[in-house]
Amino acid sequence: MLHGKHLIAGEWVGGAETFASQPASGEPAQFANAGAAEVDRAVRAAEEAFWSYSALSRADRAAFLERIAEEIEARGAELTAAGHAETGLPAARLEGERGRTTGQIRLFAKHIRETGFLDLRHDVALPDRQPLPRPDIRMMQRPVGPVAVFGASNFPLAFSTAGGDTASALAAGCPVVVKGHPAHPATGEIVAQAVAAAIAACGVHPGVFSLIQGVGNDLGAALVTHPLITAVGFTGSLAGGRALFDLCARREVPIPFYGELGSVNPVFLMPAALAARGEAIAKGWAGSLTMGAGQFCTNPGIVVAIGGADADAFVAAAKEAVGAVGPQVMLTDGIAAAYRAGRERIAGTAGVREVLVTMCDRRNATPYLFEVSGDDWLANHALGEEVFGPLGLIVRVADFAQMEAVARSLEGQLTCTLQMDAGDTDLARRLMPVLERKAGRVLANGFPTGVEVCEAMVHGGPYPASTNFGATSVGTMAIRRWLRPVSYQNIPEALLPEELR
Repeated sequence: MLHGKHLIAGEWVGGAETFASQPASGEPAQFANAGAAEVDRAVRAAEEAFWSYSALSRADRAAFLERIAEEIEARGAELTAAGHAETGLPAARLEGERGRTTGQIRLFAKHIRETGFLDLRHDVALPDRQPLPRPDIRMMQRPVGPVAVFGASNFPLAFSTAGGDTASALAAGCPVVVKGHPAHPATGEIVAQAVAAAIAACGVHPGVFSLIQGVGNDLGAALVTHPLITAVGFTGSLAGGRALFDLCARREVPIPFYGELGSVNPVFLMPAALAARGEAIAKGWAGSLTMGAGQFCTNPGIVVAIGGADADAFVAAAKEAVGAVGPQVMLTDGIAAAYRAGRERIAGTAGVREVLVTMCDRRNATPYLFEVSGDDWLANHALGEEVFGPLGLIVRVADFAQMEAVARSLEGQLTCTLQMDAGDTDLARRLMPVLERKAGRVLANGFPTGVEVCEAMVHGGPYPASTNFGATSVGTMAIRRWLRPVSYQNIPEALLPEELR
């Protein structure tokens, strides 16, 4: 049963103001619209919970995370129904995303049962060292405090209420206040019910998790500027993320803002691979480009290929494959409108040629394909800006030197991909230093959609892909965002954290 309210420190709290959901199917529902008062109540409860939750043993925190995963799975059918109605995402996609979400939570639980993430260090005392003795110094990572998390529109489970940011912060020992995304408030509330059930079952302080819902920029601003919030996790647009990042920097006490803001994820077609299997690459690229209506931050929106007959064949095969994809429902009316505006921006740019133009209306999206010369790409920085949806741009470069120039012209990316065969190794080796500098993840002979949740994954990159190139929002290293190092000098063992004794 939906409450249509906020979950604040274990209580369902309403308010005078509400907003209506905008589902892809079914009737809209009313949800409480939070303001500064609800933010303050949730954050203060998180601060109070911090003292006991941060002191929980790693085993107890792991058990709590695992119970959250169990409670989410127990509500699986309800989550799929709500998510499909609100977002238009197919049931199979939502069920897969639910598995990814609970799998990531369990991965974090497993990870914190070991001590590696704490980076334990110990320099033993050297009382007889000359000219000065050395004290006993030990160091470990400790949780930072209450964390604010912003749910994402395109992943109602894996990057939202109990997604990677929330789960990694809880794993680190930090209470969380989530601002749910208004694109899927019912889905968010059902997940919050699962977290609340886990809190009750494990006897954790109820302030460890709150969900506040609402629309408008003021709510997000109130959350990130609250003086008790110590860090922020965000997945969303460049404009929205940059605005919140700037607010965090302008606070009286600035705090870290870990924003994952998307990218165009270029795919570089090496000559031998293009000649040998260009048609197969084109089909694979078309599938990745149009998957989920292109609503992935790792959507490969740009292909770079050396012009010639092989490139002609690739474009023809890509046009055929992309043209076979029918209309798909986008997550929100606003995202659909922004996609159409992006199409008009690209189509109206000097030097851009239409390869495939389709018709889309309202909340439906159909794919588009364009091409441009390497010269025109290098002359127009705006062509490298993300269009969120199934729009592909093929950059035809004159030679490998211009391909390298295109790579160097890129802004920060989440991913860069090489399609290569053995004969391309020398050229690919020349590109690698550029791609390593530009992206958080470099792939060979694959496509970037589908981010593996594992120890070695990096989902982040240089700005504007993310606001902190040293962090990731996927994989176990995500936990490190919510920790800070503390040194203990000559501290009696009885006062040390258990892991340092």
